[in-house]
Amino acid sequence: MKFFVDTADIDAIRELNDLGMVDGVTTNPSIIMKSGRDIKEVTKEICDLVDGPVSSETVALDADGMIAEGLELKKIAENIAIKVPLTWDGLKACKTLTDAGHMVNVTLCFSANQALLAAKAGATFISPFIGRLDDLNLDGMELIADIREIYDNYGFETQILAASIRSANHMSEAAKIGADVATAPPAVIKAMANHVLTDKGLDAFMSDWAKTGQKII
Repeated sequence: MKFFVDTADIDAIRELNDLGMVDGVTTNPSIIMKSGRDIKEVTKEICDLVDGPVSSETVALDADGMIAEGLELKKIAENIAIKVPLTWDGLKACKTLTDAGHMVNVTLCFSANQALLAAKAGATFISPFIGRLDDLNLDGMELIADIREIYDNYGFETQILAASIRSANHMSEAAKIGADVATAPPAVIKAMANHVLTDKGLDAFMSDWAKTGQKII
């Protein structure tokens, strides 16, 4: 499973990228607002840092506006994936942009029917939102499984990009189901390394090592 980082924090992206943990980056209007930076400036910096797709989202609500904004964002770098919402206009924009050879990430997906439409429109990525479904006491992972089954049934090439990930458990569950990509905040990716028994075992090793009075260097 590929790891995308859901942030515009350059230092956080760089840290994970240096460890080989970054296959791409996703941003959205809320993330850009949180960064406090100009969208084109920070997106260019991210694109220069990572080799994989960098999703940059349009904000127009009509298809023509999304297409125009998408083409403008695409000028930033070759690895831009134009992000559009899963609305009817978003699907129209997706079709036009993918037909022109651009990567498109269709976001805010909450149903298998929506994911099927996005695949038919040629989306590069479909972004089902796990955490926001869980917030409504619905099973976000069930949606990932449904999309995986449908896409496998018909050989759709659209990649399932599990989004709105809130925990390390979300990451492993998405991987078991077969999501192609998971995008998560840096803190969630780093939390995947944590386990209470690892901490307990390390404490025991350090205690015993101290008793030997030895040094390696």
